[in-house]
Amino acid sequence: MKNSIILIVVLASFLSCDKKKSSIKNMDIKAPFADKIAKTMEIHGDVRVDNYFWLNDKENPEVIDYLERENDYYNKMTVHTDDLKEDIFQEIKGRIKEDDASVPYKYNGYYYITRFEKGKDYPIHTRRKGALDAEEEILFDVNQMAKDHAYYALSGINVSPDNKLVAFGVDTVSRRKYTIHIKDLETGKILEEHIPVTTGGSTWANDNKTLFYTKKDEKTLRSNQIVKHVLGTSINKDKVVFTEKDETFNTYVYKTKSRKYIVIGSNSTLTSEYQLLNADTPESEFKMFQPRTRGLEYSFLHYEDQFYVVTNKDKATNFKLMKTAENQTGKENWIEVIPHREDVLIEDVDIFKEYLVISERKNGLNEVRIIKWEDESEYFLPFNNETYTAYTTTNLDFDTTTLRYGYTALNTPASIIDFDMTTKEKTVVKETEVLGGKFDKNNYESKRIWATAEDGTKIPVSIVYRKGIKLNGKNPFLMYAYGSYGSTVDPYFSYSRISLMDRGFIFGIAHVRGGEYLGRKWYEDGKLLKKKNTFTDFIDASKYVIDQKYTSEEHLYASGGSAGGLLMGAIVNMSPQTYNGVIASVPFVDVMTTMLDDTIPLTTGEYDEWGNPNEKASYDYMRSYSPYDNVAKKHFPNMLVTTGLHDSQVQYFEPAKWVAKIREYKTDTNVLLFHTNMDAGHGGASGRFEALREVAMDYAFLLDLEGITK
Repeated sequence: MKNSIILIVVLASFLSCDKKKSSIKNMDIKAPFADKIAKTMEIHGDVRVDNYFWLNDKENPEVIDYLERENDYYNKMTVHTDDLKEDIFQEIKGRIKEDDASVPYKYNGYYYITRFEKGKDYPIHTRRKGALDAEEEILFDVNQMAKDHAYYALSGINVSPDNKLVAFGVDTVSRRKYTIHIKDLETGKILEEHIPVTTGGSTWANDNKTLFYTKKDEKTLRSNQIVKHVLGTSINKDKVVFTEKDETFNTYVYKTKSRKYIVIGSNSTLTSEYQLLNADTPESEFKMFQPRTRGLEYSFLHYEDQFYVVTNKDKATNFKLMKTAENQTGKENWIEVIPHREDVLIEDVDIFKEYLVISERKNGLNEVRIIKWEDESEYFLPFNNETYTAYTTTNLDFDTTTLRYGYTALNTPASIIDFDMTTKEKTVVKETEVLGGKFDKNNYESKRIWATAEDGTKIPVSIVYRKGIKLNGKNPFLMYAYGSYGSTVDPYFSYSRISLMDRGFIFGIAHVRGGEYLGRKWYEDGKLLKKKNTFTDFIDASKYVIDQKYTSEEHLYASGGSAGGLLMGAIVNMSPQTYNGVIASVPFVDVMTTMLDDTIPLTTGEYDEWGNPNEKASYDYMRSYSPYDNVAKKHFPNMLVTTGLHDSQVQYFEPAKWVAKIREYKTDTNVLLFHTNMDAGHGGASGRFEALREVAMDYAFLLDLEGITK
C-alpha cells in the first residue's frame, strides 16, 4: 500500500481525469463458445428452446471441458492484472489481525473462544473452565482437520449438557451436506458413529446421550426429517420423529434458551409451525405449539411459565409481541404485549431474568429497546448515524443484566459492546483493528441518500467514500444490492472496501424492495408478482447517483450475488447502458427452468418467494423477467460472472448457460468473463485468506475497467 500522502495525490488524479480505456478490452484472445444442442420445453402453451441445457450434466466431460476453457480464457484475459490482484490481496490481508480471537462468552460453566493464528486459514475453537485464565482446552483445530482437503467447513458445534461430548458437522465438498461426528472431550477421540447428509446442526437432550438432528433429502437437499440418535447405537436404528411432507417447508431442531424444551420448527416463506418436547424426557412425544395456518408466522421464547411469541397474527404485517401460558400455547390464548405498529418492524427478541430486549427497525434504522420486567419502564440504546448496523449478539446467559451487542458503520469497524441494562454503562470488549497504520475512519464520509423510483417510491441508498471527492460525474461508483427473501443488507464496515475507496471509488448499498429495510411491506412489494420493483428500484437508484453527479454511465458498476445475481441479470437486460461493468456472483438467472424442476435443491421451498410457474399467472410474470430467457441481441456491459462447481443453492449450470447465451447474442466488444471455482460451492473458498483472493479478483476487474493499474 502507498503512504497516505501518495494516496491523496493519486486520489486527486483519479477524480480529475476521464476514465482510461481498459487494457482488458484490447487483448486479441478468442472467447470460448459452447455447443448449441436444442432442447424444447413447453408449458401453458409457451415454447422455450434452451440451446445450452446440456451444460446441466457435470458428469459429462464436455461440460467440464467448457468450464475449464472459460477459466483459461479468464486467466489469459486478466493475466495483465495478476500483479494488481496480488497487491490488493496483500493490502486486504495486511489490514487483518491474523492472530485474532473472538470475544469470550460463557455457557454452562465454560468460556468459549474462537481464535486464529498468524498465517493460518481456519479457526481454532477453544474453551476454558470457570475463568478466562484457566487452562485452554482446544475443541477443534480446523487447520489440522482441513489440511488434506481443498474445501473444509465445520459447522453446528454442540456441546452436551454435562460438557463431556461435542457434536459437530463437516462438509468437504461445499455441497452443504454435512456429516455429523461426535467427539469425546475427555479422551479427545472421535466416536465411531457418524451421520451423513444432515444440516450439520444438532441438539442434545438433557440426558447427555440423546441427540436430535436434521436429515436432508439426498437429491433435493431439502431439510425434511428430524431424527433421534441414542449414543452408542447404530445410526440404522435412529428413529425419525418428524417428517416434513410439504415440499414447500423445511424443518430444523433446537433447544430453548431456558434449556427446558427441545423444539422442532417447520417453516415456509409465509408460514410457521413448532412442536415441543421436554428436554428431560427425550423418549416422550413432541406436542404441537400451534398448528400451521397458511400466512401465520410466529416464533417464541420461553420465560418462566410463559412463552413470548413474535407473530404477524391478525394482519400484524410488521409483527407484534404476544405471550401465552406454558400449558396453553394455541393462538387463541395469545395475549398482546407489544402491539403492531405500521412504522416499526420487530426483528428479534432477547429475554433475560430482569429485562426484555426488542430489536426493532424504524425508517430503515436498527433500534434496540430495553424493557424492565418489574415496572415496564423502557429506553432505547442511543445511535446517532444513518449508515450503521446495531444488533444483539451472543446472549446465552439468562440471569445477567449485561446485554452484549455489536455496532458497525460504513466507515467504522465493528465493535462488540457489553451494556449494563441497570446502570446503563457500556464497555467496549472488542474493537476490530485495522492494521497497517493507514486507516483513519475520519478520512471517510458516509451518508444516506434517497432516490425516487419510477412509481414515486423513495429508495434509500447508503454510500461511503473517501473525503474530498468532487461531484463531477467522474467518480467510479460500485452499487451493491440483494433484494430478496426479506433479507436486509445493513450498512457495514469492510476491510476490503478500503482498497476501492482509496483508489477513488464510491460504494453504495441500494436498499431495494424485496428486502425488509423499510419494514415487512418493503419485502412484500418486492416479491411474487411485484418482483420487478426490485429491479427497477436498483436501476432508478443507479440513475439517481448519475443525475446527482456522483458518477456517470461510464464509471458506474453494479454487483450482486445469488438472488442479487438475479438482480444483476435483470438489470443488464433492462438497462445495460446504465453500467460500465457488472459483477454477478453465483447468480440465480435461469428462473424458469429451475423453478419448473422440483428435483433441483431448494426449488419447492421457493414458490412463495418467486411464484409457482406451474400456475400460468406466475409463469407469465416470471417469464417476463427471467434473465436467461430474456437475453436478446444488444450491447451488454463489461461483465464478470463467477460460480462454484459444487453449488447446491444456485447450480453452476445457471451462470454457465447464461454466459454461453450472452456470448451468442451480445453485439458489443465489451469483455465477458466467466470463472468457476472447481473446488467450492455457493459460499466460495472456505479458507479466510483464499476467500480474499476472490475479492481481489473482483476488485481487479473493476479497477482495470477504470484504467487503474496500481
